[in-house]
Amino acid sequence: MDAPRVGMVAGEASGDLLASLLLTGLRQRWPGVHAHGIGGPKMAAQGFDAWWPSDKLSVFGYVDALLHLRELLQLRTALGDRLIAERPEVFIGIDAPDFNFGLETRLRTAGLKTVHFVCPSIWAWRGERVKKLAAAADHVLCLFPFEPALLAQHGVSASFVGHPLADAIPLDVPQAAARQRLNLPASAEVVALLPGSRRSEIRHIAPGMLQAAALLAKQRPALRFVLPVAPGLRPLIEPLLALHAPDVAVQVLDGQSHDALAACDVTLIASGTATLEAALFKRPMVITYRLHWLNWLYMRRRAYQPWFGLPNVLSREFVVPELMQDAATPTALAQAALAWLDDAPRRERLHQRFTELHHTLRQNTAHKACDALAQVLGR
Repeated sequence: MDAPRVGMVAGEASGDLLASLLLTGLRQRWPGVHAHGIGGPKMAAQGFDAWWPSDKLSVFGYVDALLHLRELLQLRTALGDRLIAERPEVFIGIDAPDFNFGLETRLRTAGLKTVHFVCPSIWAWRGERVKKLAAAADHVLCLFPFEPALLAQHGVSASFVGHPLADAIPLDVPQAAARQRLNLPASAEVVALLPGSRRSEIRHIAPGMLQAAALLAKQRPALRFVLPVAPGLRPLIEPLLALHAPDVAVQVLDGQSHDALAACDVTLIASGTATLEAALFKRPMVITYRLHWLNWLYMRRRAYQPWFGLPNVLSREFVVPELMQDAATPTALAQAALAWLDDAPRRERLHQRFTELHHTLRQNTAHKACDALAQVLGR
């Protein structure tokens, strides 16, 4: 059977990773598959034809989006024109709902099959998006087990495919090997700093996180720090290091976030997909976030539940601390990290909890997603 042609859009590092793992499964099912659209370097490594790079979509929050709105709308129109002309058998939008929903709706109206990969967090906030999703997607691939039933209430076809990161990350984390790759002592206490992969996140979150690292280094001079940086963001990080943690030996890594999480004892981490990665690595964490105050007011008013971090959302309780916006002071971040380092039984309980979560999400996502796509395509 001829391999399908697939249109795809993924924005930012997390979408690039999810899409690259999906492409792996597509190539196993249909070796000659051709995929094109908007994507990042991990997708390109799987043979993806990037008409535009994914960093074109790397904006966050309403203020940032408004500043780039004209450019984003022009890009979406140009991409839609090209996809309608080329007519792939299916279009898969990877997350990025504010960009992808409008595009998917247009493509679906033009007679193309559309699939959305990652159910938007309608269970957390902006529940009205389910109406847009229903108009945009023929089918939704869900990462979490409770989502298909929720979507079914709104007439949206969906499948739970598990989370591809749960397949990619080993159940038993090789900490010693990761430390060896990063030239870290086997016996050291290591703190991983993950302020996010967006420029706006670096601006808002990294300063407080680095100040917390400076406080931790004063209290425990033997602590080691690693800070993985997304491509292109090192020039933003280095001046902040010099300003906020000038005397702290922070090892800046080009990418290597998984090595950082595997190697660390605790992580200070920005809320987002990275927190799920940290949970799959069974690592204690302190989740934090800061953003423009207008964005914060908007999001806070419309939140449906008390949790922001995915490990807490999936556990339905605060299994790890969250320090958001004004609560995310350097002192509070440092104290929360020390609390993990000083409580071995608490760390062991968290390890067991995260192992159970890992098993739940480990579903051979690439295979299940391809099964769902085959049904959509009638193959």
